[in-house]
Amino acid sequence: MSTKPLARVTRIAADMLMIASAIGLLLMTFIVGWQVFGRFVLNSSPSWSEQAALTLMIWFVFLAGAAGVREGFHIRIIAVENALPERRRKSLRMVSNAVVGLCGLAMLWWGGELVVRTWSHVIPSLGLPRGVAYGGIPIAGALIALFSLERMLDDPEDHAPVAGLEETS
Repeated sequence: MSTKPLARVTRIAADMLMIASAIGLLLMTFIVGWQVFGRFVLNSSPSWSEQAALTLMIWFVFLAGAAGVREGFHIRIIAVENALPERRRKSLRMVSNAVVGLCGLAMLWWGGELVVRTWSHVIPSLGLPRGVAYGGIPIAGALIALFSLERMLDDPEDHAPVAGLEETS
């Protein structure tokens, strides 16, 4: 475990993202359950439930995705990496982390633009600006860029694939 200050901060941030995402998933499940109950039992579905569930889903998917960059639990193909000598593997991981970081910056930039451009549009059933629904995109993008930077600055061996796991089927 790293004792570097950035690693401590990002570990706590990733843990908080996962907790927030889990809460969002639970809330969405409850809202969809309430919608189904309202539709089939009460014969009156709440008008806000679908948009609320979609907004929550946008947020928790992007936040959990950002945490996945920090924790390294996204799916990746490592056949090419395993075929290279160790020195080249480290270089490939650096390039890979740089590309992920650039994708995070793109999410920050264009996601922020999406939020700004849709802020004046109101979600009728919620009474919230549409930009609120998309707010998780630039936040997740900034975090993805930060987490990628941490992976690049940290020892690349810490983020190498675990031997044997790539061959499980």
